[in-house]
Amino acid sequence: MNYKILVLEDDKLFNDTLEDFLEEEGFEVATALDPYTALDISYEAKFDLYLFDVNLPYETGFSLLKQLRDAGDLTPTMFLTSRNDKISLTKGFDIGADDYMKKPIDLDELLLRINALLRRQRRVEQMNIGEYQLNIRAKELSLDGEVIKLGGKSIDLLLLLVERKGEVVALQEIEEHLWHTNEEASAGAVRVYMTSLKKYFSNIENIRGVGYRFK
Repeated sequence: MNYKILVLEDDKLFNDTLEDFLEEEGFEVATALDPYTALDISYEAKFDLYLFDVNLPYETGFSLLKQLRDAGDLTPTMFLTSRNDKISLTKGFDIGADDYMKKPIDLDELLLRINALLRRQRRVEQMNIGEYQLNIRAKELSLDGEVIKLGGKSIDLLLLLVERKGEVVALQEIEEHLWHTNEEASAGAVRVYMTSLKKYFSNIENIRGVGYRFK
């Protein structure tokens, strides 16, 4: 399986260098020169890793990652930056970065760090929910090796409820989690997803007028 990486770097020469290097190492690579393009690309495809510069046109890589994290995107992210102050380092990790490399970048070290992040991600890809198995990366629910046909948003909703560990999740939060800001949310669609999940998980509770929880 080829892992997919999104590279956001406004230096065109360095962007091309990273793309060529990573493709030679067997990765599928998409590139962007500004955060708006990167955001659009992240909506169109699922990636295994983000490599983001910090100093960018329009807004910083920090700002972009915060938008993605607020939207529920937990894709592992590494910042590549010329900043070397502890305040920037702290801010990056507080927002949700997984690693940080200072320029100039040693490509061999970059590869080691990428592989380490992907290994860590693989360890959390599988989750058991009662008698069912959930492959988070593939968005597949299965029982005894038999895949259950559920859409990606149903899986996203199930994962949200499970991760909240019995807390009530408000309908508005569910809609914000399932739909990007440029998409139209649908309470009716949420009810459809819930109905499909309740066929397998009777412990999903509807708190009327508030939201749902996984008991």
